[in-house]
Amino acid sequence: MSDEARMVSDETRMFSFGVEENRAQRVIKNAYRAMTEKGYNPVHQLVGYLLSGDPAYVTSYLDARSQIRKVERDELLEELVRTYLDKLEGKL
Repeated sequence: MSDEARMVSDETRMFSFGVEENRAQRVIKNAYRAMTEKGYNPVHQLVGYLLSGDPAYVTSYLDARSQIRKVERDELLEELVRTYLDKLEGKL
């Protein structure tokens, strides 16, 4: 059994992400890169998407639009807030 998953009981497993970045983080990084390369302001575009849910705010370049739609907006927002707060605390 891997370090990431260990048996707690016959029916329950615990899963730990470890040092691997999470899916929301990967998607945000890809969207940021795609929008920057296309000349968009990624902050404005991500805010527009998070507030409206309209995927047209995210470019389809580098498959960013398709990827971002696969992650719930609240997960993306949670990742952004967590990263911001970690940075404030000097953890990054």
